[in-house]
Amino acid sequence: MTSTDFDNRKCAFVAVIGAPNAGKSTFVNHMVGAKVSIVTHKVQTTRTSIRGVALSGKAQLIFVDTPGIFKPRRRLDEAMVSAAWEGADDVDFRLLLVDARAYDAVLRNAEPSRADVKAAEDTDLIIENLKQGNQKVILVLNKIDLLPAENLLPLVQHFSDTGLFEETFMISAEKARGTDAVMTFLTENAPQGVWLYPEDQLSDISDRLMAAEITREKLFLRMHQELPYSLTVETESWTRTKKKELRIEQVIYVERDGQKALVLGQGGKSIKYIGQTAREEMETLFGEKVHLFLFVKVRENWTDSKARLHEMGLTLTT
Repeated sequence: MTSTDFDNRKCAFVAVIGAPNAGKSTFVNHMVGAKVSIVTHKVQTTRTSIRGVALSGKAQLIFVDTPGIFKPRRRLDEAMVSAAWEGADDVDFRLLLVDARAYDAVLRNAEPSRADVKAAEDTDLIIENLKQGNQKVILVLNKIDLLPAENLLPLVQHFSDTGLFEETFMISAEKARGTDAVMTFLTENAPQGVWLYPEDQLSDISDRLMAAEITREKLFLRMHQELPYSLTVETESWTRTKKKELRIEQVIYVERDGQKALVLGQGGKSIKYIGQTAREEMETLFGEKVHLFLFVKVRENWTDSKARLHEMGLTLTT
């Protein structure tokens, strides 16, 4: 690469914010071209801000995947919402990702579900907070594949009337529709600057933390409605066997004995399945043989512990 090429490099931080389950992690993973954030159908899956790095021409775009923003009820919720707003500070672009299908159902009063109403309320709360700043925001209407085309224009007009957004994009992150236009806009408008990450680095998340996130994802997917969000996964040991194969030991922390029984399942069936699916994905991700050992422990009221939340990269202001 010539010196001129280095002089023409661009670098931008792109914060992706939105209500829970708007599709932020799916969007970031697609833009980066690799899985850097776990994805489940459960709301509030993402708990801390994660940076995914994408290269587009001479631009390095650092996407900040943030936790969903909503009205908190627990201390864990407060810490997650705080992390989301912190992730949106001092960035070059703020993207508000909106679940278009859910908001449209509420806007037209088309028998919206309870989850739709909550998503719309959370989005309105975010918009009101964003209006307090002086930075324009980019609106990204996601999940448009789930809407009739004639519903889109009134939806766009509704958000345009807020006066907050400088650009609007309509996409389906899951179907990779409309995302190229977002990437082109960010690339063309990114400021000049040196790249902050090596060309081959896709995320700022460590392998140890990514391994814990993978297991947490499999827990959420397996347990469905039975398991509350009061669980976390920690990678406690990362060693090599005599054959130089990767050996990972993780602890799944829950708050009550009853939750521990749910995670284990009858005859250990659930924990066995979770371990198998997590190990298989880790082997694909790390490109080597993985020996995964899972343990379940009770840690009462960990969601209210400042120290425990700090270990997860979360902070409480009170």
